[in-house]
Amino acid sequence: MDHKTPLPPTVLIVDDIPENLSVLGELLQPLYRVRAANSGRRALQIAHTPPIPDIILLDVMMPDMDGYAVLAELRQDPLTRHIPVIFVTAMDGTDDEEHGLERGAVDYIAKPIRPAIVLARVRTQLELKHARDILSDQNSYLESEVARRMAENRVIQEVSIHALARLAETRDPETGNHLRRTQEYVRTLARALQDHPRFRDYLDNRTIDALAQSAPLHDIGKVGIPDHILRKPGKLTPEEWEIMKTHAELGAHAIAQAEADAANPVDFLRIAKEIARHHHEKWDGSGYPSQLAGDAIPISARLMALADVFDALICARVYKPAFSIDDAYRIIIEGSGKHFDPDIVTAFEQEFETFQQIAATYGE
Repeated sequence: MDHKTPLPPTVLIVDDIPENLSVLGELLQPLYRVRAANSGRRALQIAHTPPIPDIILLDVMMPDMDGYAVLAELRQDPLTRHIPVIFVTAMDGTDDEEHGLERGAVDYIAKPIRPAIVLARVRTQLELKHARDILSDQNSYLESEVARRMAENRVIQEVSIHALARLAETRDPETGNHLRRTQEYVRTLARALQDHPRFRDYLDNRTIDALAQSAPLHDIGKVGIPDHILRKPGKLTPEEWEIMKTHAELGAHAIAQAEADAANPVDFLRIAKEIARHHHEKWDGSGYPSQLAGDAIPISARLMALADVFDALICARVYKPAFSIDDAYRIIIEGSGKHFDPDIVTAFEQEFETFQQIAATYGE
Protein backbone atom coordinates (compact mmCIF):
# COMPACT_ATOMS: atom_id res chain seq x y z
CA MET A 1 0.00 0.00 0.00
CA ASP A 2 1.37 3.43 -1.00
CA HIS A 3 1.87 5.76 1.95
CA LYS A 4 2.70 9.31 0.90
CA THR A 5 5.28 11.11 3.04
CA PRO A 6 3.68 14.27 4.45
CA LEU A 7 5.11 17.44 2.98
CA PRO A 8 7.08 19.66 5.37
CA PRO A 9 5.45 22.94 6.49
CA THR A 10 5.86 25.97 4.24
CA VAL A 11 7.69 29.02 5.63
CA LEU A 12 7.46 32.39 3.89
CA ILE A 13 10.37 34.72 4.67
CA VAL A 14 9.99 38.40 3.84
CA ASP A 15 12.86 40.92 3.80
CA ASP A 16 13.95 43.64 1.37
CA ILE A 17 17.65 42.82 1.87
CA PRO A 18 18.81 39.79 -0.21
CA GLU A 19 21.51 38.83 2.29
CA ASN A 20 18.94 38.46 5.07
CA LEU A 21 16.75 36.27 2.84
CA SER A 22 19.78 34.13 2.04
CA VAL A 23 20.73 33.64 5.68
CA LEU A 24 17.20 32.69 6.75
CA GLY A 25 16.73 30.49 3.68
CA GLU A 26 19.89 28.49 4.32
CA LEU A 27 18.89 28.02 7.96
CA LEU A 28 15.33 26.87 7.30
CA GLN A 29 15.72 25.01 3.97
CA PRO A 30 16.82 21.66 5.46
CA LEU A 31 13.64 21.43 7.56
CA TYR A 32 10.94 23.31 5.67
CA ARG A 33 9.71 24.35 2.26
CA VAL A 34 10.88 27.94 2.02
CA ARG A 35 9.32 30.70 -0.07
CA ALA A 36 10.81 34.18 -0.18
CA ALA A 37 9.58 37.70 -0.90
CA ASN A 38 11.62 40.91 -1.06
CA SER A 39 8.71 43.32 -0.52
CA GLY A 40 5.44 43.58 1.35
CA ARG A 41 3.35 43.51 -1.84
CA ARG A 42 5.13 40.41 -3.12
CA ALA A 43 4.65 38.75 0.27
CA LEU A 44 0.89 39.26 0.07
CA GLN A 45 0.81 37.74 -3.44
CA ILE A 46 2.76 34.67 -2.34
CA ALA A 47 0.60 34.27 0.80
CA HIS A 48 -2.44 33.86 -1.47
CA THR A 49 -0.96 31.25 -3.83
CA PRO A 50 -0.46 27.52 -3.11
CA PRO A 51 1.22 26.23 -1.13
CA ILE A 52 -0.27 28.68 1.40
CA PRO A 53 2.39 29.44 4.05
CA ASP A 54 2.07 27.73 7.39
CA ILE A 55 4.08 30.54 9.01
CA ILE A 56 5.55 33.89 7.92
CA LEU A 57 8.80 35.45 9.10
CA LEU A 58 8.25 39.13 8.35
CA ASP A 59 10.71 42.02 8.41
CA VAL A 60 9.25 45.21 9.87
CA MET A 61 11.35 47.95 8.26
CA MET A 62 10.75 47.73 4.49
CA PRO A 63 10.23 50.51 1.91
CA ASP A 64 6.78 51.22 0.41
CA MET A 65 4.93 48.77 2.67
CA ASP A 66 6.29 47.95 6.09
CA GLY A 67 5.66 44.77 8.09
CA TYR A 68 2.85 46.31 10.14
CA ALA A 69 0.90 47.14 6.97
CA VAL A 70 1.50 43.64 5.57
CA LEU A 71 0.26 42.06 8.81
CA ALA A 72 -2.86 44.27 8.81
CA GLU A 73 -3.80 43.05 5.31
CA LEU A 74 -3.07 39.44 6.19
CA ARG A 75 -5.39 39.68 9.20
CA GLN A 76 -8.24 41.20 7.17
CA ASP A 77 -8.36 38.33 4.67
CA PRO A 78 -10.09 35.07 5.75
CA LEU A 79 -7.59 33.05 3.66
CA THR A 80 -4.54 34.40 5.52
CA ARG A 81 -6.07 35.55 8.81
CA HIS A 82 -4.86 32.56 10.80
CA ILE A 83 -1.29 32.29 9.46
CA PRO A 84 1.08 32.92 12.40
CA VAL A 85 3.46 35.81 11.77
CA ILE A 86 6.82 36.28 13.53
CA PHE A 87 8.39 39.72 13.18
CA VAL A 88 12.12 39.65 12.44
CA THR A 89 13.64 43.08 12.91
CA ALA A 90 16.67 45.07 13.91
CA MET A 91 14.52 47.13 16.26
CA ASP A 92 15.10 45.83 19.75
CA GLY A 93 13.11 48.22 21.90
CA THR A 94 10.45 46.79 24.21
CA ASP A 95 7.92 49.30 22.87
CA ASP A 96 8.51 48.06 19.32
CA GLU A 97 8.03 44.46 20.41
CA GLU A 98 4.79 45.28 22.24
CA HIS A 99 3.57 47.22 19.22
CA GLY A 100 4.13 44.21 16.96
CA LEU A 101 2.43 41.79 19.32
CA GLU A 102 -0.54 44.13 19.74
CA ARG A 103 -0.97 44.15 15.95
CA GLY A 104 -1.31 40.37 15.95
CA ALA A 105 2.19 38.95 15.57
CA VAL A 106 2.73 35.73 17.50
CA ASP A 107 6.41 36.35 18.29
CA TYR A 108 9.28 38.75 17.80
CA ILE A 109 12.91 37.91 16.83
CA ALA A 110 15.63 40.56 16.97
CA LYS A 111 18.44 40.85 14.41
CA PRO A 112 21.12 39.77 14.13
CA ILE A 113 19.43 36.41 14.22
CA ARG A 114 20.65 33.52 16.31
CA PRO A 115 19.95 30.24 14.45
CA ALA A 116 18.95 28.18 17.50
CA ILE A 117 16.43 30.81 18.59
CA VAL A 118 14.93 31.15 15.09
CA LEU A 119 14.55 27.37 14.70
CA ALA A 120 13.07 26.98 18.19
CA ARG A 121 10.55 29.81 17.74
CA VAL A 122 9.48 28.62 14.29
CA ARG A 123 9.07 25.03 15.52
CA THR A 124 7.02 26.17 18.53
CA GLN A 125 4.66 28.29 16.45
CA LEU A 126 4.20 25.56 13.84
CA GLU A 127 3.35 23.05 16.57
CA LEU A 128 0.80 25.48 18.02
CA LYS A 129 -0.69 26.04 14.56
CA HIS A 130 -0.89 22.30 13.96
CA ALA A 131 -2.72 21.86 17.28
CA ARG A 132 -5.13 24.70 16.43
CA ASP A 133 -5.80 23.22 12.98
CA ILE A 134 -6.62 19.82 14.49
CA LEU A 135 -8.93 21.45 17.03
CA SER A 136 -10.60 23.53 14.32
CA ASP A 137 -11.15 20.43 12.16
CA GLN A 138 -12.60 18.56 15.12
CA ASN A 139 -14.90 21.49 15.96
CA SER A 140 -16.05 21.73 12.34
CA TYR A 141 -16.75 18.01 12.29
CA LEU A 142 -18.62 18.17 15.59
CA GLU A 143 -20.68 21.15 14.43
CA SER A 144 -21.64 19.41 11.18
CA GLU A 145 -22.41 16.18 13.06
CA VAL A 146 -24.61 18.03 15.58
CA ALA A 147 -26.43 19.79 12.73
CA ARG A 148 -26.91 16.47 10.91
CA ARG A 149 -28.26 14.72 13.99
CA MET A 150 -30.55 17.63 14.88
CA ALA A 151 -31.97 17.57 11.34
CA GLU A 152 -32.37 13.80 11.60
CA ASN A 153 -34.11 14.10 14.98
CA ARG A 154 -36.41 16.78 13.61
CA VAL A 155 -37.45 14.52 10.74
CA ILE A 156 -38.09 11.65 13.15
CA GLN A 157 -40.05 14.01 15.42
CA GLU A 158 -42.19 15.33 12.56
CA VAL A 159 -42.86 11.83 11.24
CA SER A 160 -43.87 10.72 14.75
CA ILE A 161 -46.19 13.72 15.16
CA HIS A 162 -47.90 13.03 11.85
CA ALA A 163 -48.18 9.34 12.68
CA LEU A 164 -49.99 10.24 15.91
CA ALA A 165 -52.19 12.76 14.14
CA ARG A 166 -53.02 10.23 11.42
CA LEU A 167 -54.23 7.96 14.18
CA ALA A 168 -56.99 10.48 14.84
CA GLU A 169 -57.65 10.75 11.12
CA THR A 170 -58.25 7.03 10.82
CA ARG A 171 -61.30 7.62 12.99
CA ASP A 172 -62.44 10.50 10.78
CA PRO A 173 -61.27 9.59 7.25
CA GLU A 174 -62.99 12.46 5.45
CA THR A 175 -60.49 14.97 6.76
CA GLY A 176 -57.92 14.06 4.06
CA ASN A 177 -55.19 16.70 3.93
CA HIS A 178 -56.73 18.67 6.79
CA LEU A 179 -53.57 18.31 8.90
CA ARG A 180 -51.25 19.74 6.26
CA ARG A 181 -53.60 22.58 5.35
CA THR A 182 -54.20 23.70 8.93
CA GLN A 183 -50.47 23.47 9.62
CA GLU A 184 -49.74 25.83 6.73
CA TYR A 185 -52.62 28.17 7.68
CA VAL A 186 -51.20 28.49 11.20
CA ARG A 187 -47.70 29.12 9.85
CA THR A 188 -49.06 31.78 7.47
CA LEU A 189 -50.99 33.62 10.19
CA ALA A 190 -48.05 33.49 12.62
CA ARG A 191 -45.63 34.94 10.08
CA ALA A 192 -48.10 37.68 9.16
CA LEU A 193 -48.37 38.67 12.83
CA GLN A 194 -44.68 38.34 13.71
CA ASP A 195 -44.10 42.11 13.84
CA HIS A 196 -47.49 43.00 15.34
CA PRO A 197 -47.15 44.77 18.73
CA ARG A 198 -49.53 42.29 20.41
CA PHE A 199 -47.73 39.21 19.11
CA ARG A 200 -44.07 40.00 18.38
CA ASP A 201 -42.81 39.07 21.86
CA TYR A 202 -44.30 35.60 21.41
CA LEU A 203 -43.91 34.89 17.70
CA ASP A 204 -40.17 34.49 17.25
CA ASN A 205 -38.93 32.11 14.55
CA ARG A 206 -38.44 29.22 16.96
CA THR A 207 -41.99 29.53 18.31
CA ILE A 208 -43.45 29.74 14.80
CA ASP A 209 -41.64 26.50 13.91
CA ALA A 210 -42.97 24.87 17.10
CA LEU A 211 -46.51 26.10 16.32
CA ALA A 212 -46.44 24.61 12.84
CA GLN A 213 -44.89 21.42 14.17
CA SER A 214 -47.53 20.95 16.88
CA ALA A 215 -50.61 22.04 14.89
CA PRO A 216 -51.32 18.54 13.48
CA LEU A 217 -51.98 17.27 17.01
CA HIS A 218 -54.93 19.63 17.60
CA ASP A 219 -57.57 16.89 17.26
CA ILE A 220 -55.60 13.95 18.66
CA GLY A 221 -58.26 13.62 21.39
CA LYS A 222 -60.77 12.37 18.81
CA VAL A 223 -59.29 8.90 19.22
CA GLY A 224 -61.27 8.78 22.48
CA ILE A 225 -64.66 9.64 20.93
CA PRO A 226 -66.94 6.70 20.07
CA ASP A 227 -67.53 6.05 16.36
CA HIS A 228 -71.32 6.41 16.60
CA ILE A 229 -70.76 10.04 17.63
CA LEU A 230 -67.66 10.90 15.62
CA ARG A 231 -69.12 9.56 12.36
CA LYS A 232 -72.74 10.43 12.89
CA PRO A 233 -74.10 11.90 9.63
CA GLY A 234 -76.75 14.06 11.27
CA LYS A 235 -76.88 16.61 14.04
CA LEU A 236 -75.61 15.46 17.43
CA THR A 237 -77.95 15.33 20.40
CA PRO A 238 -77.03 17.59 23.37
CA GLU A 239 -75.72 14.53 25.20
CA GLU A 240 -73.63 13.43 22.20
CA TRP A 241 -72.32 16.95 21.76
CA GLU A 242 -71.10 17.01 25.37
CA ILE A 243 -69.18 13.80 24.69
CA MET A 244 -67.78 15.20 21.43
CA LYS A 245 -66.47 18.27 23.23
CA THR A 246 -64.39 16.11 25.56
CA HIS A 247 -61.92 15.48 22.71
CA ALA A 248 -60.21 18.77 23.63
CA GLU A 249 -59.43 17.67 27.18
CA LEU A 250 -58.64 14.11 26.07
CA GLY A 251 -56.05 15.39 23.59
CA ALA A 252 -54.49 17.79 26.09
CA HIS A 253 -54.28 15.03 28.69
CA ALA A 254 -52.59 12.62 26.27
CA ILE A 255 -50.00 15.24 25.31
CA ALA A 256 -49.47 16.15 28.97
CA GLN A 257 -48.61 12.51 29.67
CA ALA A 258 -46.07 12.53 26.82
CA GLU A 259 -44.69 15.79 28.20
CA ALA A 260 -44.29 14.24 31.66
CA ASP A 261 -42.29 11.37 30.13
CA ALA A 262 -39.79 13.78 28.53
CA ALA A 263 -36.54 14.28 30.44
CA ASN A 264 -36.54 18.02 29.62
CA PRO A 265 -39.24 20.54 28.63
CA VAL A 266 -40.20 20.28 24.96
CA ASP A 267 -41.53 23.48 23.38
CA PHE A 268 -43.71 21.90 20.75
CA LEU A 269 -45.39 19.58 23.29
CA ARG A 270 -46.24 22.54 25.53
CA ILE A 271 -47.73 24.37 22.54
CA ALA A 272 -49.47 21.23 21.27
CA LYS A 273 -51.13 20.82 24.66
CA GLU A 274 -52.39 24.44 24.56
CA ILE A 275 -53.74 23.98 21.06
CA ALA A 276 -55.43 20.65 21.77
CA ARG A 277 -57.18 21.99 24.87
CA HIS A 278 -58.15 25.48 23.75
CA HIS A 279 -58.57 25.61 19.95
CA HIS A 280 -62.37 25.53 20.40
CA GLU A 281 -62.40 28.53 22.76
CA LYS A 282 -64.01 31.68 21.34
CA TRP A 283 -62.93 35.30 21.67
CA ASP A 284 -66.25 36.21 23.34
CA GLY A 285 -65.95 33.41 25.92
CA SER A 286 -68.66 31.16 24.48
CA GLY A 287 -66.35 28.32 23.44
CA TYR A 288 -65.17 25.19 25.24
CA PRO A 289 -63.86 23.52 27.35
CA SER A 290 -62.89 26.41 29.69
CA GLN A 291 -64.98 29.33 28.33
CA LEU A 292 -61.84 31.46 28.11
CA ALA A 293 -62.24 34.87 26.51
CA GLY A 294 -59.96 37.38 24.76
CA ASP A 295 -56.28 37.34 25.64
CA ALA A 296 -56.86 34.62 28.23
CA ILE A 297 -56.94 32.20 25.29
CA PRO A 298 -53.35 31.17 24.40
CA ILE A 299 -52.14 32.76 21.16
CA SER A 300 -51.35 29.31 19.78
CA ALA A 301 -54.99 28.24 20.25
CA ARG A 302 -56.33 31.50 18.76
CA LEU A 303 -54.31 30.92 15.60
CA MET A 304 -55.41 27.29 15.43
CA ALA A 305 -59.07 28.23 15.97
CA LEU A 306 -59.25 30.30 12.80
CA ALA A 307 -57.21 27.80 10.76
CA ASP A 308 -59.38 24.89 11.91
CA VAL A 309 -62.72 26.62 11.32
CA PHE A 310 -61.74 27.87 7.88
CA ASP A 311 -60.70 24.41 6.78
CA ALA A 312 -63.80 22.79 8.26
CA LEU A 313 -65.94 25.27 6.31
CA ILE A 314 -64.41 24.59 2.89
CA CYS A 315 -64.43 20.79 3.29
CA ALA A 316 -67.35 18.39 3.18
CA ARG A 317 -68.03 16.44 6.36
CA VAL A 318 -70.40 13.60 7.22
CA TYR A 319 -72.68 16.18 8.80
CA LYS A 320 -72.47 18.98 6.16
CA PRO A 321 -71.52 19.89 2.58
CA ALA A 322 -68.52 22.09 1.78
CA PHE A 323 -68.92 25.85 1.74
CA SER A 324 -67.46 27.88 -1.11
CA ILE A 325 -64.20 29.74 -0.47
CA ASP A 326 -66.08 33.06 -0.63
CA ASP A 327 -68.70 31.93 1.90
CA ALA A 328 -65.96 30.64 4.22
CA TYR A 329 -64.18 34.00 3.93
CA ARG A 330 -67.37 35.87 4.83
CA ILE A 331 -68.06 33.63 7.86
CA ILE A 332 -64.51 34.16 9.19
CA ILE A 333 -64.78 37.94 8.77
CA GLU A 334 -68.17 37.97 10.50
CA GLY A 335 -66.61 36.02 13.38
CA SER A 336 -64.14 38.81 14.16
CA GLY A 337 -64.50 39.87 17.79
CA LYS A 338 -66.94 37.04 18.48
CA HIS A 339 -65.34 33.74 17.55
CA PHE A 340 -61.88 35.03 16.61
CA ASP A 341 -59.25 37.51 17.78
CA PRO A 342 -59.87 40.59 15.55
CA ASP A 343 -56.15 41.05 14.79
CA ILE A 344 -55.87 37.45 13.66
CA VAL A 345 -58.87 37.98 11.38
CA THR A 346 -57.11 41.03 9.92
CA ALA A 347 -54.05 38.86 9.22
CA PHE A 348 -56.38 36.32 7.57
CA GLU A 349 -57.77 39.06 5.30
CA GLN A 350 -54.26 40.10 4.32
CA GLU A 351 -53.17 36.52 3.66
CA PHE A 352 -56.40 35.25 2.09
CA GLU A 353 -54.70 34.68 -1.26
CA THR A 354 -52.13 32.47 0.49
CA PHE A 355 -54.95 30.57 2.22
CA GLN A 356 -56.52 29.91 -1.17
CA GLN A 357 -53.20 28.66 -2.55
CA ILE A 358 -52.75 26.32 0.42
CA ALA A 359 -56.30 25.00 -0.01
CA ALA A 360 -55.64 24.34 -3.71
CA THR A 361 -52.20 22.80 -3.18
CA TYR A 362 -53.35 20.38 -0.48
CA GLY A 363 -56.88 19.80 -1.72
CA GLU A 364 -58.90 16.69 -0.98
